[in-house]
Amino acid sequence: MTAQAAESRELAAVIGLEVHVQLETETKIFCGCSTEPTDEPNTHTCPVCLGLPGALPVVNEGAVEAAVKVGKAIDADIPEETTFHRKNYYYPDLPKNFQITQYDAPICQDGELEFSVESERRAVDIRRAHLEEDPGSIKHVREGTGPLESRTCSIERADYTLIDYNRAGTPLMEIVTEPDFRDPGEVRAFLEKLEEVLEYLGVFDATRDGSLRIDANLSMVDADEVREDGHIDESVLEDANRTEVKNISSHKGAEQALSFEASRQRKLIQSGRAVEQETRHFNETHGNTVSMRSKEEEKDYRYFREADIPPLRVSSWKAEIAIPELPDARRERFVAEYGLSEEAASKLTSTKQVADFFESVAERFDAGLAATWVADNLLGELNYRDMEITDVDDRFDEVTRLVELVAEDEITAKNARETVLRDMLDEGEDPDTVVEREGLGKTSGDEVQQAVEAAIEENPDAVADYHSGEGGALNFLVGQVMQKTGGSADPGEVNGMLREELDEE
Repeated sequence: MTAQAAESRELAAVIGLEVHVQLETETKIFCGCSTEPTDEPNTHTCPVCLGLPGALPVVNEGAVEAAVKVGKAIDADIPEETTFHRKNYYYPDLPKNFQITQYDAPICQDGELEFSVESERRAVDIRRAHLEEDPGSIKHVREGTGPLESRTCSIERADYTLIDYNRAGTPLMEIVTEPDFRDPGEVRAFLEKLEEVLEYLGVFDATRDGSLRIDANLSMVDADEVREDGHIDESVLEDANRTEVKNISSHKGAEQALSFEASRQRKLIQSGRAVEQETRHFNETHGNTVSMRSKEEEKDYRYFREADIPPLRVSSWKAEIAIPELPDARRERFVAEYGLSEEAASKLTSTKQVADFFESVAERFDAGLAATWVADNLLGELNYRDMEITDVDDRFDEVTRLVELVAEDEITAKNARETVLRDMLDEGEDPDTVVEREGLGKTSGDEVQQAVEAAIEENPDAVADYHSGEGGALNFLVGQVMQKTGGSADPGEVNGMLREELDEE
């Protein structure tokens, strides 16, 4: 192919994912060591997760239940029997020199996950989801006298390497998609939806460092090889060299890494050069990918059956494992049951904790008022402070007391939002204390009437503008009255009183 022909080729990205999810269990997948994070290295270890001779693995029931829940959530086939294999490779963070994983009989296969991209629904096929153990963690360190974290660096700059086996044996679920993605933005939307589903299932904690890691495979093919349904023939993929990008730890990082890699491959192809089949590392600091090694093939791992773990049968057990209402179903119910808009329902189901909090508030107050206070006011103030809804779980009664003060017309919504709620979050005070200290009890009656009359008398130009049809004049006068009453009058009531006074003139 000439350079000119190569440059004119229209290319399309073909992307598939391997998503490694740390399952939320109290102990490791094949031993009784704790999975709780700790700053003390190599303290949550035992002969099994250290791979000592004669130590035998025992499968964690909780990890299997979590895997079955994931399978049900993605509508996957869960076979009658599943088996474990040994994946052989040497690396310092793998003390046995093999990883216990699943090969030709995974616990979940042939699933699907729907998600939205720019308001359009998309579905990606899940080829398989299987259980395995996590390796340990490695830190490359420079010589020096400062804290260890400040001396952590890349392997090229390191003087020595430290290994912490606390993570070794933590249960992982590897979710492998079909190469159904055509754009890095789709990948990010998919990962956000997957994480949302995993949190609803209660099998995943996104706040743990490294709890979700992504390896992404990307090839560039001729655009006319992509069928109308978005799929590509296997023969086309077999002929296209692909790169695997490893060490991606976030949704944003996945989009950034794949955008860079697609651009890199496109430039190579359009300049008439070949794309090497290799494994590349994503450098989050620089936003690029760098070559690590040639791409391993399946045969390189020399899979064989794990002789110490018999076949696992979940046929009768899986029927007893229930899953909760998932985010899409809950979103639809919020619209139907509470009469919420799609936008409000989406905000209120962004996490299971937010949805639970809203429903608890909605049990006590009108659903529309509850939605406004949780979706707009509370979540907005929490996001501004980089806080989560879980940070106010233990203050639920104080939050509902604040909503009650608004519902019973004791304070204005503006004062409740801009003064009381903010002082509650910043100072840790309860709403009644803030209302009393700031004198925010709603002003009404004669005091408001006097403020209305004073505003009219003091602002003749605004009064003239009102009578000449200037729409903003009334809003200006309302603001004057609110200022005179310290914001404690009801704006709607003030608006009505001003109209009545002005129309009599």
